[in-house]
Amino acid sequence: MNRHRASRNQMRRNAHRMRRYGVEPMALITEDLEFAPLVIASIARTIWRYRSELAPLTIAASDLVTGMILRRWFPEWWPAVTTATVIVAGAVAIWGRWVNLPRPIERGYATVTTAFAGTWLTLAAYLGPFAPPLPAVLGIGTLVLAMPWWAHRRRRARVRVERTLAAWPDIAQAVGLAGSRVQSAIVDLWGYRFRLGLGLGQTVEDALSAVPRLESALGTTRGGVRVQPVASKKANRADVRVIETDPHADAIAWPGPSITSITQPVKLGLFEDGTPVRVPLQRRHGLFAGMSGAGKSGGVNVLLGDLTACQDVILWAIDLKRGMELLPWASCIDRLATTPQEAEALLADAVVILDGRADDLTRRGERVWEPSPDRPALIIIVDEYAELASEAPRAIDYADSIARRGRAPAVNLIAATQRPSKDAMGKSAVRSQMDVRLCFRVREPRDGDLILGQGMVKAGWHPHKLDAPGKFLISAPEHDIPRRARAYLMDDARVQATAERHAEHRPPLDAVSLAALDAAASMAERHGDAPIDEERTSPRHARQAAPKRGDSVLWAVLRDAPENGITVDDLKTATGMSRPTIYRRLGQLENDGRVRQVSRGRWRARLDPDPT
Repeated sequence: MNRHRASRNQMRRNAHRMRRYGVEPMALITEDLEFAPLVIASIARTIWRYRSELAPLTIAASDLVTGMILRRWFPEWWPAVTTATVIVAGAVAIWGRWVNLPRPIERGYATVTTAFAGTWLTLAAYLGPFAPPLPAVLGIGTLVLAMPWWAHRRRRARVRVERTLAAWPDIAQAVGLAGSRVQSAIVDLWGYRFRLGLGLGQTVEDALSAVPRLESALGTTRGGVRVQPVASKKANRADVRVIETDPHADAIAWPGPSITSITQPVKLGLFEDGTPVRVPLQRRHGLFAGMSGAGKSGGVNVLLGDLTACQDVILWAIDLKRGMELLPWASCIDRLATTPQEAEALLADAVVILDGRADDLTRRGERVWEPSPDRPALIIIVDEYAELASEAPRAIDYADSIARRGRAPAVNLIAATQRPSKDAMGKSAVRSQMDVRLCFRVREPRDGDLILGQGMVKAGWHPHKLDAPGKFLISAPEHDIPRRARAYLMDDARVQATAERHAEHRPPLDAVSLAALDAAASMAERHGDAPIDEERTSPRHARQAAPKRGDSVLWAVLRDAPENGITVDDLKTATGMSRPTIYRRLGQLENDGRVRQVSRGRWRARLDPDPT
């Protein structure tokens, strides 16, 4: 007896060792062990392993046995079986979503299967399970209904994942996470994810360091495993996501503006699970960073597409590439600086507005500036911030002041740069105050720490592993877990069409800000300081009436325009005004009934006397 027990124990150890190294014997025959128990055990293991595939046959066999029992001992129960079939089939059709049948087609399949099995069982109880043609009906019906079951993608994926995770103890031992356990698993469209309970003394950082080994053990592609802390912030838990099909392999077209007010969170793209990337920007500074070609400009375009749809936001912009990036949005941007001198003057005026709004809040006894169409927020977009630091160092002082004091008066900065080093960002306050950070692909891990914050790469934020333009990681108070996302894509035609559509609904600068700028300009005149370029650097032209000569010239050009009208670009050339000024003057004159839009983008004066 002891010899037989020792033999069985040795076989178990050998089988465990062989499975660990990739060999799983079907049977092992020795002279000390009877053959029949081994065969039975092997068949039982095979049936259990393929229980999902054999489910239709199992249900059919159960239906047959139940029909035999009903016919033999309870033939009078057939009306009860009919009633139960109707109730169960109806419940599955109506409430199937609560039992893991979320799609209508799945609930329909379950309803049909339930109705077929119940109807056959009713006839079997009434006529007998072997009464013709019931056996043939059961066989054909089982085969027909089994086809969708065998072909169902979610079922096959779930079974594959279950078999993979069933071997987790061996996997955990191989990757250095011995003692960890899988607590739950979910299969989705792109792969699967599971909640991992870590072993005694293990942390999320241990799981992060084991990611390359996990990719090998789970048989995924390189970069196909994501490990992140759980939302509950428990130190002994981690969420592991396995990506089998990259949901961000293709660009995602911008669906259109998602907000109409800065008080709403903007939608910049989609996470890998399909949820939108929403982040509030009211009274917040933002940073878009990443290497050249990583998609920063695309992200800024998406942001502008949302912000230009808000009637409680004034947009100023600095583009020291001579306007190459932001000029398509010029009709929606109240003030665009393209030289270091203009950038310095723009930021200086922004500080003036900030101070004026702060004084107004003090007089009102209020703490924050609440954006509205009459009192809009001011957002300043700075493209290639590093150029600003190197070419306009005095402007950095103004930007530093805005970063430290601009939240309450709703004067905020959005900076885009390749590498926000200390030299590139100038004063340290600017980078430290950026609490919304979008990090696109970077070349080295240390650049990720530079953008997202010290120690973020070690904590699982790996922007150096992003593999396509537009993919990014977002760090914000609402997004403190590393989740990969991809920004929407706006092509040039979509940018132009969006800018033209939104240009007609831009709000005016508020009276408080205009008064502060006027006071600053009067003081500069008394001290003999002349503005650099009144038309381009001072925002007063954007909301106040233009000089009489400018209106007269504009009216004369519109009055002499041909029958098919004149474009805004031609008006800009003829009058010397900026595009925002022309759009606003055209809007005012159109409201007064003095001009009309002959066709899209072409204007002409009505036959009325000169308004000036």
